[in-house]
Amino acid sequence: MNAIVAGRDRRAQAAGDPRTAGATAVEGDLRVGGVAMDRRVVGWLGVAVGAGVLASGSAVALLATSAWLITTAAAQPPVLTLMVAIVAVRAFGVGRGVFRYVERLAGHDAAYRVLGGVRSRVVGRLEELAPAGVSLRSGDLLTRLVLDVDAVLDLWLRVLLPVVVAAVTATATVALLVILLPVAGGAAALAVVVGCTVVPWVTATAARRAEQAIAGARGAVAAGATEALLTAADVVAFNAVDNVLAEFAGGDARLAAAERRSAWSTGLGNALLVLCVGGASVAGLVLGSQADISGPVFAVLVLTPLALADVLGGIPLAAQLGIRVRASLGRLREVMEAPVPVTEPAAPAELPTGRDLRVRGLRAGYDGRDVLSGVDLELPAGSRLVVTGPSGSGKSTLAAVLLRFLEPRGGELQLGGVDLRELQGDQVRSVVGLLTQESHVFDTSIRENLLLARPGSSDLRLWKALYRARLGEFVESLPDGLDTMVGEHGARLSGGERQRLAFARLLLADHDVLVLDEPTEHLDEETARALLADLYAAAGNRSVVLLTHNPAQAPSATRTLALSVH
Repeated sequence: MNAIVAGRDRRAQAAGDPRTAGATAVEGDLRVGGVAMDRRVVGWLGVAVGAGVLASGSAVALLATSAWLITTAAAQPPVLTLMVAIVAVRAFGVGRGVFRYVERLAGHDAAYRVLGGVRSRVVGRLEELAPAGVSLRSGDLLTRLVLDVDAVLDLWLRVLLPVVVAAVTATATVALLVILLPVAGGAAALAVVVGCTVVPWVTATAARRAEQAIAGARGAVAAGATEALLTAADVVAFNAVDNVLAEFAGGDARLAAAERRSAWSTGLGNALLVLCVGGASVAGLVLGSQADISGPVFAVLVLTPLALADVLGGIPLAAQLGIRVRASLGRLREVMEAPVPVTEPAAPAELPTGRDLRVRGLRAGYDGRDVLSGVDLELPAGSRLVVTGPSGSGKSTLAAVLLRFLEPRGGELQLGGVDLRELQGDQVRSVVGLLTQESHVFDTSIRENLLLARPGSSDLRLWKALYRARLGEFVESLPDGLDTMVGEHGARLSGGERQRLAFARLLLADHDVLVLDEPTEHLDEETARALLADLYAAAGNRSVVLLTHNPAQAPSATRTLALSVH
């Protein structure tokens, strides 16, 4: 609930809060893989890469030093000869853990900063798109907002970071082996090249179809689960439970099959990587046995390549996750690149003091089709207008245009003599309020539902709004009063009570123009007439635009506008 209220200033906060890295393009920002990040994030990523290289290098040095120490100690030299190696083994053992901790700390800090920025940008875009409608099922949209956004973490922590660390550490390891025995170093270099190119390519090729299917399959499963829960009562009533469960089970089976194929590809990559590392070790054994080198150096040549298994272990998984991350970022890109339904003015005009609404020759619609065409209306301040028409005639489209949720394609729209397109959406919505046939009631208390319209309002103001909406006596009769929980979607209230609560919230916002879009759609005739009479009475001197397919329910109107289906 608080997040909804805070969301009004989300875009402004994202632009000014340095913690939301990637929320906006500011001076000094960088952009990698379509994800923006500021220089502090780049700095933390640099620390993570450096610490990762030191941790992996410590692991390699630990094994190499241990091989030299054990082999040398077998000859029982003076103990002073071994002191440096003994201290180095301890240092590398401790350093490996310390540097790994720093890598995880810095890497996750940077990744979560980028993640917060990306999530802020996605939510901001959805905030712009949602009022005009988003052509995605709610469960799939939730998956994009959660799982697909979380793929940004995998991009940095499990794809880019492991690859960079492995490349630097493996290069240094090969250089060490080349210094000890060039031919053995060449064999290790070949193993590293194969492990960093062929193995990821084989893994990615085997996993490509599965990884591309996983993101979409997760969205389909989430959408199916959400739809099944929301329609559970109707599904049971029509005895369609088995069909719904079978469809859901089919989607879940497809997701499980894709994940199994992905896991098989991971195993294949790991097996090939072990063969590469093992081959480098065997090469060191064969080539070293034929070379004129000391026993400790021979041990280092044979055992050091084994440390590359840990260094290169993340490469196959990175190649595999890269495909999944790419698919997830593609799904996010669809949201981010969706056309914005309303273009905000670069230099908005001042909000006029007049409240007269004037529309001339209005054209508006969706997906290239005009739903409204040639609409004219006049609404002087304080007057009443009833807009009638069958379903599909554009009543809700007219409401969306009046509230700047949808950009008109032609015509004139003026508020107080100022073109609506010269005003910011928030300016317009500070004057024009909306009550729909399905105004959302949040799963919280009556008080919190009202405070959404005007945070910080006193109880006296809340009660005043409730009584003007003819809901005060009912709330006062409840044991918890304003603190009564209303349940999900207002399930503990009747249809009329939910609409009255939504109307009380609208009154509390104190708009000067009220747009009522089919507010009595799901109510019986008697309740509908009583509710509309109360709405008109509570509106007082405010202008009211009632959109309805049943104008006979309206108590009074100064004018009527009839729409038809185009």
